[in-house]
Amino acid sequence: METKNADEIFKEFKEHSVAEFFKKNRQMLGYSGKVRSLVTVVHEYVTNALDACEESGMLPSIEVQVSQTGDERYKVRVKDNGPGIPQAFAGKALATVLSGTKFHRYMQQRGQQGIGAAGCTMFSQTTTGKPVHFKSGTGSGKAYECDISIDTVKNKPVVTSVISADGEFRGSEITAEFADVKYENSDRSVYEYLRRTALSNPHLELKFTDPSGVESVFVRAIDVVPQRPKVAQPHPLGMTINDLLDLAKVSSNNKISAFLVEGFSRFSQNKLNEIKEKATDVDFNKAPRTMTWSDAESIIKAIKSVKWIAPDAGYIIPIGQKQMEVAVKNILNPDFMSVVERKPQVFRGGVPFIVEAAVAFGGLSGKSSEDGQHGILMRFANRVPLLYDAGACAITEAVQNIQWKRYGLDMDTQPISVCVNVSSVYIPYSGVGKEAIAQEDEIMFEIRLALMDALRGVQRYVSGKKQASHEMSRYRLIMRYTSQLASDLGDISEKDKKEIEEKLKVLVEMHYPKVRDSLSGEDSSVDSSSDEERDSGSDNGAV
Repeated sequence: METKNADEIFKEFKEHSVAEFFKKNRQMLGYSGKVRSLVTVVHEYVTNALDACEESGMLPSIEVQVSQTGDERYKVRVKDNGPGIPQAFAGKALATVLSGTKFHRYMQQRGQQGIGAAGCTMFSQTTTGKPVHFKSGTGSGKAYECDISIDTVKNKPVVTSVISADGEFRGSEITAEFADVKYENSDRSVYEYLRRTALSNPHLELKFTDPSGVESVFVRAIDVVPQRPKVAQPHPLGMTINDLLDLAKVSSNNKISAFLVEGFSRFSQNKLNEIKEKATDVDFNKAPRTMTWSDAESIIKAIKSVKWIAPDAGYIIPIGQKQMEVAVKNILNPDFMSVVERKPQVFRGGVPFIVEAAVAFGGLSGKSSEDGQHGILMRFANRVPLLYDAGACAITEAVQNIQWKRYGLDMDTQPISVCVNVSSVYIPYSGVGKEAIAQEDEIMFEIRLALMDALRGVQRYVSGKKQASHEMSRYRLIMRYTSQLASDLGDISEKDKKEIEEKLKVLVEMHYPKVRDSLSGEDSSVDSSSDEERDSGSDNGAV
């Protein structure tokens, strides 16, 4: 066997761009199946449109069109009414991996990494050889159109065919063609993704045209733009030693004490004094960049030993309990629903988050199949539907750990829809494809508490419904025999049978007031035939 020295081996040493890496590993971005790939494209464009509209303070109106251009080949067009993208930034925004307005900001947003739109451009280019076509304008005479592709070797955009467009155009419109994708109607389709997007964003007006030309319009349920979240500071709880050292290295403060008070949420001067009393081996007057591992370890230990106020809710904007109720009613129209919003908490790294959950029963909840009805789980992160990788998600794990029988409910046999949304300045996704939330203990604990609270409300409704049904059955059973009983009593007492029957009916209604009230205004006459007669389908025409 021929041997090689280090110099010979390292002749093959080369540097590669992040774009080249994702080109070879596109499954990491969500392009791993034909149906999922098409959903991923729509997901990336729609979330960008929503973020842009909300950041500019506009009620979002989005149009999505998917048209078939060949065998497993589709064109996707997404148009919004947002602020648009300045021409100088269009190429970087749509064709440079890890660039954008989101990754560097500690702020709640749907997109986080600056990969999504550039990943779509790369996917279009590698499957069809075509660039994406982009149109943008501010509505004040500065509209333009161009074609955009990506140089994967250099991770640089290539912008061509730039022309001026209609100056009245406002917003952004992107059109791209993709091969090796497939459109289908299923629980994980483009339509289902958009339906759930409308559910988690009740302020959105959405129009979707599928490949067969069928239009679906999801009407805006509320006319209020969600409050914009503030740029957040990390909360002391959940910080690790390494997190603290990383932040200390880039701090502009001259003292560790100032770094802690100014760099973290809820870190007051009184809290600093408490920390100083416990971390006596740390010099809080030295520069943060000189902090050692031992210093950070002592500070973190002290932080965990004192009580802290929960994170500022202004950092995170969830769907909201009332808005979620409106959205669930608008999309699912359930017989009953229970919505719960938890208080802000923190997980690893001092990141604040909020969990909200809705459990809907009846109406359009759940899913019908040949085996009957059963429940479904709808997962969301910062109002974005998560359709894939359910098995690896913290939400799924938390739902599976709920003792459903304890609440008299069964996801396998009842029409139940469980909706869970996790909102945070940083969602800890388990993969770059952003389809599953990592199973952080603090997040799973909050999801369980939210679900148990919501389920108690549904339990009371279902129990009351069962009790009402039981009382109705007893009421009808007794009423069937009032006529015969009145006849027998009339024969014995020689009194008017009709009068006796009326008194008997009044007596029964007194014992079942809820049934009486539910039957008021309806035909309260009761079939006095026996169960056997009603079920037999006998010759007298009974059904």
